[in-house]
Parts: sequence; C-alpha cells; structure tokens
Amino acid sequence: MRLLLISDAWYPQLNGVVRALSNVSQHLEARGHEVMVLGPDRFRNVPAPTYPEIRLALATPRSVGRFIDQLDPDAVHIVTEGPLGLNARWCLKRRRMPFTTSFHTLFPQYLELRFGIPARWTFAGLRRFHAGAARTMYNTPSMCEMLTSYGFTNLVQWIRGVDTELFRPITPAELDLPRPIQIYVGRIAVEKSIEDFLQADTPGSKVLVGDGPQREELEEKYPEAYFAGVRQGDDLVAHYCAADVFVFPSRTDTLGLVNLEAMACGIPVAAYPVQGPKDVVADSGAGVLNEDLATAIKGAIGIDPDICRARALEHTWENSATQFEANLVSARRPGEKAVP
Repeated sequence: MRLLLISDAWYPQLNGVVRALSNVSQHLEARGHEVMVLGPDRFRNVPAPTYPEIRLALATPRSVGRFIDQLDPDAVHIVTEGPLGLNARWCLKRRRMPFTTSFHTLFPQYLELRFGIPARWTFAGLRRFHAGAARTMYNTPSMCEMLTSYGFTNLVQWIRGVDTELFRPITPAELDLPRPIQIYVGRIAVEKSIEDFLQADTPGSKVLVGDGPQREELEEKYPEAYFAGVRQGDDLVAHYCAADVFVFPSRTDTLGLVNLEAMACGIPVAAYPVQGPKDVVADSGAGVLNEDLATAIKGAIGIDPDICRARALEHTWENSATQFEANLVSARRPGEKAVP
C-alpha cells in the first residue's frame, strides 16, 4: 500500500506527534508499505506566532493537490488541522478520495489559555474538520469520551508506543544537585502548567529538560530550578535516569509520551488525575496522581523501578502500527488490495 501522511508537525520539530509518525512509519515500511510524509519542509514556511520552532507551510490547495496527484496514494491520513491539513482536506473532498484523520492536540484548551477563545468554539471547528474523515483516530479512552461529548463521530482507537530499546535504565547523568531530583521533560510553555511544578512545596531539586517560549521567563522567576535545555538520544535517557521522579504538570495533553519514556527508564510518574496520565499510569502502580501535585511527587518517590519499566513494556510501537494499519482499511481507495 502506498500511504500518504499529511502533517503540519514534522522534522526538524521534535514532539510527540513527530515521534509517533516516525516510529509507526518505520514499522509500516518494514511490512512492505510505502510511506510518504507531506510536511512543512516541502514548502516555503514561516514560524508560528509565539512558537518559532513550529513551521507553518505557505501551501495552497493547488500545490497540495499537485503533490497528491503525483504520488497517487492508496490511502491518505491527515495528521493535523493546520495549513497542510486544511488544504489537503479540501483537495481530497474535491477529488472524492477517502481519508482518515487523527486527534493529537488539545488546541481548544491551548487557545483558551493563551488568547481567551472559548474552547467550545474551537471544538466546533475541529468537529467539522474531522467530520469529513472515514475514521478519526484517538489515543486513549479518556480522549474518546471527551471527543464523543463534543459530537465527534466515526472514532477508532490508535494507541501510542515507546521505544523501550532507547529508553531504558542506563548510567545516570551526573547532576550535582540535592536529592530527591524531580524532572520535567517537554516544551516549556504556559499550557504545560510548569509553574505548578516549580511552585510545589517539595524537598530536593527541580530539573527541566527542553525549551519553549516560557523558558526565559521561568528561568528568571525560579533561579533555584535547573534548566538543562534540549537533550536527545542517550543524553536524554541519562537525564531521565538521574531523577527520582518524573513530574508531568500538564492538564491539556492528550497522552504525554514523556510519561511512557520516563517509566521505560524505571522512573515513576507524578501528575494530576487528568486525561493522559490517567490512561498511562492507570492502576499500574507506576506513579501517583493527585490534585495536590506536591503530594503526588512525594508519593511517587521510591516506587520500584521494575514496576515502572513493566508498565512501559505494555506499550510497543509494533502494536501501535498494527492498529494504525487496520484503521486505514476503511479509507483505502477502491480496488486497493490489502497487504498480507
């Protein structure tokens, strides 16, 4: 099968969406499928307002349509609702080509937090966008409940995975900081509620790995915290392994792959009892969820690393790719045969 993925989030961006697409693509290609990604890198692009690392493609329906016609895909999946996703949706509807979509990011909450736009308005627009798809993929039961409550239909699950060969217990990074070490990994932005973490009354040290529009402000406001910047590969894994607990203060993430990465390294999770952490941690014993983040942090410290690792091993990219592949069946173009 020749599969076209259309995504406004793609390399050189590094986030959960990009990691999911990259890992699933590799597994699908190993099964004999041809996977192409149409991302902002194929067009002139500009930085997104307040998020310069996110590039917005200066695409048109004509330029996107030309790419679709040249590739002549057997199945198309629209990953994001940005400029490329919107143009692709228009082109595919005009050509009467079926397609699938997936819901990754809680833009309604982000826009409400940053600009005061009521979430229900944004959800209404997103519902119309996804209504044209043969299937809309969600990642967790909590996400399915939320989307259903806003009137989304044709929902199917697409689970996420974690690379347990990369993320594993290794020699920790040498952080000369008082213990217990509490670590956050991800974007440093207002929607991640990082100040909840930095204000939590807990002993030890707070470490933040990553970058984002709020970093400079928080570095100045919380000089006692250690900002490690962006880390990748084994360097990132070593920073996970240097921690006593992974703290995930976000209330707006649909999953939070970093939770799985931390658990794969044997590090317990402390978070709010909201969608994402509720699905990842659940009743596994690999973390503590509490509306008092300080209580969650203190309670998670000391959890057996083997319990955390075992929970992460339940989430593989192989299973994720299998489910994604099955979801494409309903959106395959007429006459396309399934790959055995």
